[in-house]
Amino acid sequence: MERHGKYLRKPEWLKIRLDTNQDYREIKTLIREERLHTVCEEARCPNIHECWAARRTATFMILGDICTRGCRFCAVKTGRPTELDLREPERVADSVKKMGLRHVVVTAVARDDLNDGGAGVFAETIRAIRRKVPYCTIEVLPSDMKGDDDSIKTLMDAKPDIFDHNIETVRRLTRRVRAIATYDRSLSVLRRVKEISPDTPVKSSIMVGLGETKEEILQTMDDLLENHVDIMVIGQYLQPTRKHLDVVRYYTPEEFNELRKIALKKGFKFCEAGPLARSSYHADEQVGAESRRRHDRLITEEMKAEN
Repeated sequence: MERHGKYLRKPEWLKIRLDTNQDYREIKTLIREERLHTVCEEARCPNIHECWAARRTATFMILGDICTRGCRFCAVKTGRPTELDLREPERVADSVKKMGLRHVVVTAVARDDLNDGGAGVFAETIRAIRRKVPYCTIEVLPSDMKGDDDSIKTLMDAKPDIFDHNIETVRRLTRRVRAIATYDRSLSVLRRVKEISPDTPVKSSIMVGLGETKEEILQTMDDLLENHVDIMVIGQYLQPTRKHLDVVRYYTPEEFNELRKIALKKGFKFCEAGPLARSSYHADEQVGAESRRRHDRLITEEMKAEN
């Protein structure tokens, strides 16, 4: 479905069934009580009801809720951040424990005002979760941290189970879609993470529907593979407000399925592709074998201790 006129109506396959059951309400209440932010709400994720109500998962957004960048696809607030809560890692870990999460995704607004881009708070959040919920696997989704090698090392020293950094779009559209971030810097961050930690699964995502061609999508796949990315996510761009970039085209479920097959054939170990696929969607299914073994062992030990 392609754009005609000022507004492109959403197709049937993008209609979402809302489910605000008890699990959803409990998670929402807990997040409010702990004064935490989630990308689920801040970025208006279309999967929030499925994740909170059915899968009982959430993606925590640390380092406040004001981003120093103004990407034209993103609904997160932009401006000059006013908070840096050094107790936030412990509060996130406490919430993970209360929610009984087996896998957690930790992301953040871009904090270009900080020398390390927030890498230190990311690392402390990982360590806090490890202490309080040792069986929980942890995925991180940071900004490019301006490509600073020390910042990347600081974060990776905490040993996340999955590292995720999104390239967001094809090379040609990067300048129009993203702010400050560049296509090549994102590739260099992904490559550097794999050099530091060869066994850690590395993931990246792109949105489609912004005017890219199929050939450009396939080239992006090749670029990610050349920089040692293991997991790719392909989702439909959805315009959060009329102030953001227009949707040029809606891809069909069949087209997403074709892209997923191509990605796997090219060599990705895992590819999540679909109209509502997002970085953290079904993230618990993408954990590496070593992390999964550690998770299962600790779960077994916990069950034995309870008995």
